Amino acid sequence: MNPNINPLVLFFASIFTSNILLSNFLGMCSFISISKSLKSSNGLGMAVTMVMTITTAINWLVEKYVIVPFQLEYLRYIIYIIVIAAVVQILEMVIDRTAPNLYISLGIFLPLITVNCAILGVALFMQLRNYTLLQSIFFGLGSGLGWWLAIVLLAAIRIKVDKAPIPAPLKGVGITLITIGIMAMAFMGFAGMINVQ
Repeated sequence: MNPNINPLVLFFASIFTSNILLSNFLGMCSFISISKSLKSSNGLGMAVTMVMTITTAINWLVEKYVIVPFQLEYLRYIIYIIVIAAVVQILEMVIDRTAPNLYISLGIFLPLITVNCAILGVALFMQLRNYTLLQSIFFGLGSGLGWWLAIVLLAAIRIKVDKAPIPAPLKGVGITLITIGIMAMAFMGFAGMINVQ
């Protein structure tokens, strides 16, 4: 990985060419479960974007000023997850107070953002690729927006597909997985534009 990559290039690459969900297939559980409703998908996408951006920045600071100086590399995963869990708890309280309908519609999937492997994956990619703080923030924001774009697109497609005459064996999970595969191939079409991996 080139550590001198422009943060804006990294931002657009993490949305389109290196979409964390469609190129690495991280965060699939909530992606498939919540994408039945456009409103819930939009809310979860917004929450994941916020958590991903904030936790990537905090984890970069923790890595730089706590983990490396105190030689706590063997606790890296646990520390990252603790940071993610704390941010999700705060976000959950804010959504509960400000948007109770969204809080109810997200249900169990809001606290499950804590174990969304896409968020931990972004933090680990940030550390493995030696991104700077600015690169990490743009990478986290771009990855969150890419995840949000993918879940909203899938929700819109599923609404249309539910009304289409589909053979019974393909209904439900079958056609959803086929749709995700086609979406991943469509996003691969952007791969020649920017390459960050």
